[in-house]
Amino acid sequence: MATALHPPQVIVGARGLYLVWLPADPDAVAKLVPEGLTPAEDCPVFMNQYLVDDSAQTSSHGQEDAFGAYSLTYLGADLAGLDAAPEVPGRWWTHYYNSSAPMTRYAEAHGVPALPGAETTIDHDGTRVVVTTVVDGTPVIRTTAAAEVGSPVRANGQLRYITRVKGEFTSGRYAFVADLAERLTVESLEFLEPKHPSYQLRPAGPLTVTFGIFYTNIMFCYPGGEGPLHSLHGS
Repeated sequence: MATALHPPQVIVGARGLYLVWLPADPDAVAKLVPEGLTPAEDCPVFMNQYLVDDSAQTSSHGQEDAFGAYSLTYLGADLAGLDAAPEVPGRWWTHYYNSSAPMTRYAEAHGVPALPGAETTIDHDGTRVVVTTVVDGTPVIRTTAAAEVGSPVRANGQLRYITRVKGEFTSGRYAFVADLAERLTVESLEFLEPKHPSYQLRPAGPLTVTFGIFYTNIMFCYPGGEGPLHSLHGS
C-alpha cells in the first residue's frame, strides 16, 4: 500500500536506547547482508529501541497517513566501507518492528523491511531502564541497563542506512541532534524467543557492547538525504 507522505519526515522528543554488540553467530549475521554489501569486521549488530509519545512530535501530525504516536525496534548489521563519519559505520536493516501502520508503509516504500503489530516499552525509574520489544503479543527482546540522566550530553551527527528499492541499493543519511544520559551500563540483553527471526542477532556471551547510549530527547529526519548508492547524493 502506498504512502501519502514525502521525505524527509522530522521526529522530535523521541527517547530510547541504541546499542551495538558482538553476535553469538557472526556467520548468521553475515548471511543477512545481501551480495554487494560487506559486513563490518566481527559482524557487529546494532539495535535501536525507541518511543515517540505524541503524534505532535512528528512533522506528519494532522496529515493523511500521519505516523502518530508510535514505538519502534529495529536491528541489523554494521557495514564495511560505507561510513557516515569516522567510527560511524553505514548499516543494513534486517528486522524492523513498528507499532504504527502508516509509518510501516512509509518505511516499506523506502526499502526498509518493516513489519507492523509490534510494541516497544520503556520503563525508566531514574537509575535503571528496562526496554522490551513485543511482537504479535510475545516479548522477544528485553534490554536492562543502569541509566542515570544526570547532566545530559549533547550529540550531533548523521547515521547512514542502506536499503534496497526495486533491486537497487539506496543510501539514506539521517541527521540527528540528541541529549544522552550521562551514565549507561548495559546489564543484560535478552533475546527471549529462539524461534523468532530476530534470535539470529542475539549477543555472544559474555555480552560485549561496543557502543551504547540512552537518549532522553532526540530530533532526526526520517529519512534525510537519499540517493542511489555511490551517486553524488548517496555517497
